Amino acid sequence: MTRPDISLIVNTFQKPRHLSLVLGSIALQQGVEGRFEVVVADDGSDGTTVEIVSDFARRSPFPVTFTTEPHDGFRLARVRNRGARLATGDTLLFLDGDSVLPPDHVATHLNARKPGLAMLGDVIRLSEAASRDLAPADLATTDLRRIAPAAELSRLARRHRKSVFQNWLRHPSKPRLAGGNFAVWRDDYSRVNGSDERFLGWGQEDDDLGLRLRGAGVGLASIIDRTFTYHVWHPSDPSATPRWRDGVNVPYFLRRGRLTRCRRGLVARDRSSIRWGLPDCLDGGSGARPQPNLAANSLERMLVQLLTDAPRAPRGASCEIEVSVWPGEARFHRKAECNLLLIEEGYEGRCPSTLRRRADRIAIVAANDELALMSLLDEVG
Repeated sequence: MTRPDISLIVNTFQKPRHLSLVLGSIALQQGVEGRFEVVVADDGSDGTTVEIVSDFARRSPFPVTFTTEPHDGFRLARVRNRGARLATGDTLLFLDGDSVLPPDHVATHLNARKPGLAMLGDVIRLSEAASRDLAPADLATTDLRRIAPAAELSRLARRHRKSVFQNWLRHPSKPRLAGGNFAVWRDDYSRVNGSDERFLGWGQEDDDLGLRLRGAGVGLASIIDRTFTYHVWHPSDPSATPRWRDGVNVPYFLRRGRLTRCRRGLVARDRSSIRWGLPDCLDGGSGARPQPNLAANSLERMLVQLLTDAPRAPRGASCEIEVSVWPGEARFHRKAECNLLLIEEGYEGRCPSTLRRRADRIAIVAANDELALMSLLDEVG
């Protein structure tokens, strides 16, 4: 098989029956022969899942790849990235391992894709009774739309209309990305460094990915009027919360200074891979490698030494993280995704409130605590 047009990345954990249904629906896809591959990304399920995927791969006329690692809590972002690294298609279609595809789902996504655009889908939530009656052997003769609750069909219709309106308004954060059924170009996913693996536990990793795609100039458009998947009922994940704002990841998601290319994604980005904006007084703002300056204070000199090998934005140029040091030059004057204010320990009370308000992140650092500053520079953003 030549390189596929689209890679179906199916995430799963300890739901062998649900996975069998999803894989069964993938085998029934129409009009896409030779154009897709399947990557099953597992989060450490027992041997039953391995057997199901192995059997499916033996019977399938398209490539099937499986990846897993020992389970260590809910790590959906990490699972999706592992699948994406193995995928070879130009487009990545991310699917939850508990949602059955209609037979034209992949073909619809392929026909709808456009450069610079991610296609947002959704799921119809099937009832417990309807879910219980589904069987892989009967999928070819099952009319999924007929067993879909009318309220769910109405909900998706409303969501699509809202998505169109939100795009017409050029809303900065909506429509939001729902991760269980969406397609994105491989190059666009790589451009934002994939899903942020610092999201641990249920929730918000999808919203974060959507915002970062927007930050990279990728459009997000609904495909719900053309296709959607069918969620097979199961109990909620133990880490899920009834209210969005109570989720364990909400504080991290709501942080200021979000980098478009996350720091822990497809690759881990240390401080030498970030484009920094440093106070011009440290080396004249030339954009060359910063050098310690005798006129700089001790915290500034330590900052320069730790970022010797990191790329630096010239004066006036945009950067990922701009650093201001107090006491020192103490101002933000570049276009930056994150404004980091370093305050030398003992000078907290003298720092201007205007500078504090402009900062996305404020850190108090002792003048001789190199380890603390090193740790901060490796995780901020």
